[in-house]
Amino acid sequence: MSTKSKEKVQMDPAYIIKLTVTLLVTCVVVAAALGGVNAVTEEKIDAINWANTVAAMKAVVADPDNTTFSDELPLTDEMTAASGSVTLDSVYEVQVGGAGAGYAIKVVASGSQGNIEMMVGVDGEGAVTGVSIVDNAETAGIGSKVMENQNGVLDQFIGKSAADGTLAVGTNVDA
Repeated sequence: MSTKSKEKVQMDPAYIIKLTVTLLVTCVVVAAALGGVNAVTEEKIDAINWANTVAAMKAVVADPDNTTFSDELPLTDEMTAASGSVTLDSVYEVQVGGAGAGYAIKVVASGSQGNIEMMVGVDGEGAVTGVSIVDNAETAGIGSKVMENQNGVLDQFIGKSAADGTLAVGTNVDA
């Protein structure tokens, strides 16, 4: 049985420097191009994201035609603590005729295939006015049926509040 030994490869230092400089220049050019594209598209992307957020908020309020929304409110420790097992993403005040009428709250919950982002409307008394799915990665044809509110599965939360106690499948929530 013979044992093979590794040969030591001799590399020319000039070649290593040339390769390093070539990779560095390539990275700088690509980074500059990506930064330029971001600078050109950032405002448009922000406008599209805000329009999508407003559409999701309008889907969860009682009177979408006469409702406006505040800028995003700063999250407090009290808000975060009240969110329970979901991640609180953002909160907006719902205003009808200039007066506060509740909140539109974007939360992120864990689904079976990834995160589920949803907007939840809450009136001034703390009752849910609507639930709208913003983004999800659930299985098409199974979990996606919930996301599309088939059979009113999301509508069953309308009118529920903390006064109804903890939600439990089979008790006060159908699944």
